[in-house]
Amino acid sequence: MPGIDLASRVHDHNYAIDPYVRSLLDTDFYKLLMAAYVQKWHPDVHVTFTLKIRSKGVRLADIIREEDLRAQLDHVRSLRFTNTELIWLAGASFYGQVGIFSPEFIAELRDFRLPDYSLTRDETGEFRLSFSGRWGEVKFWEIYGLAIVNEARARAGMRDMSKYQLRVLYANATSKLVGKLKALRDAGVPRISEFGTRRRHGFLWQEFVIEAMGEELGGNFAGTSNALQAMRLGIEAVGTNAHELPMVASGLARIRAMNGEGTLAENIFRSQYDVLERWQQTFRGNLLVALPDTFGTTQFLKNAPEHFPAIADWRGFRLDSKDPAIGAEEIIRFWQGIGEDPKGKLMLFSDGLDVDGMIDLHARFGDRCMDAYGWGTLATNDFRGCDPRGGTALDPISVVCKVTEIMTRDGAVSAVKLSDSYEKATGEPNAIALYRDIFGTEGVANIPVTV
Repeated sequence: MPGIDLASRVHDHNYAIDPYVRSLLDTDFYKLLMAAYVQKWHPDVHVTFTLKIRSKGVRLADIIREEDLRAQLDHVRSLRFTNTELIWLAGASFYGQVGIFSPEFIAELRDFRLPDYSLTRDETGEFRLSFSGRWGEVKFWEIYGLAIVNEARARAGMRDMSKYQLRVLYANATSKLVGKLKALRDAGVPRISEFGTRRRHGFLWQEFVIEAMGEELGGNFAGTSNALQAMRLGIEAVGTNAHELPMVASGLARIRAMNGEGTLAENIFRSQYDVLERWQQTFRGNLLVALPDTFGTTQFLKNAPEHFPAIADWRGFRLDSKDPAIGAEEIIRFWQGIGEDPKGKLMLFSDGLDVDGMIDLHARFGDRCMDAYGWGTLATNDFRGCDPRGGTALDPISVVCKVTEIMTRDGAVSAVKLSDSYEKATGEPNAIALYRDIFGTEGVANIPVTV
């Protein structure tokens, strides 16, 4: 990155200059979109987000010093949205639309401050990190918490490296990244966005990755999900919605049934479509991209024509947890079955992508739909084989921060996500069993989780 010596900055360990999160805008753009949705529809709902390590054998408490983790979490709580950031959100064009954020939402951000966090230890000494509060506020912790944990782990892995070793590390990582980008450029893979904030190696490295993508990919670079970098670099901010919306919607549906409003199974089943109905009452156009896998893609598509026929008019789908080729074929058949031409629809691949997979998917689907790619962890945190000392201390891990509880004045329930992969299911076992009875398991598979 011009003007910045990454090796020296890391070697100096100057956290006052280089905090892991620099701004409240340093988050995925879809967090802002979903916060606007929550403000409109669910201002009084409370939730809890909880951090979970999915990589086997990784213990953060053995790697990260608690005082370092607390210092970074406390730092983020001290941040506020700046006037410049709010002016950008209020006046910039996103997805070809100006003014997608209401004045009421911008005013709420002006007074916004993060609620407190809970950092304790379990019986084994491992960290327990969770965030509870009003949904529209606490939801922002997901990205900040994940970015902090990942950079803290990377910093710990580099703590004893010499400046020379750090220079070699970043030279190796740069060479690896440039090789990937040239391969994508030469294969003509289109519409590639950077999606790597939550699991980035570090703030400065992500910034370098985004700039490198712009240089190497040219017109095939579609932008970044990181709102701060989009503002700073003058590029597109991309992203729509995530699993937390149907997860919370189904929890609210359960609470309604507990209080005599509707039946439990019907409420839960309908919630996956009700949330889309409200989303399209909030946003329009290119922001109408559905994420169908929260409770299983196959059942979602099978039932959508009856329960949410408006899906035919949506821009497209984001594929996340199903084998991407299988999922894409399934969605193309769905579009054809409802009389829609797949060539005019967006197919956004986004789960654990890397170069070979994107090239293969483009070769298979590039002339059958508008294929697009959200490139995350393996863009901003692929240091595999780059450490001159050897080992895996800087290899990326799979870590998530999901909604685990939904609370209203009428009751509280645990949150559930089923996914298209059994490995990615989250929630209490009895609640998962209930949801599987309602949604079934057609199309769900044992897919290994990598990142």
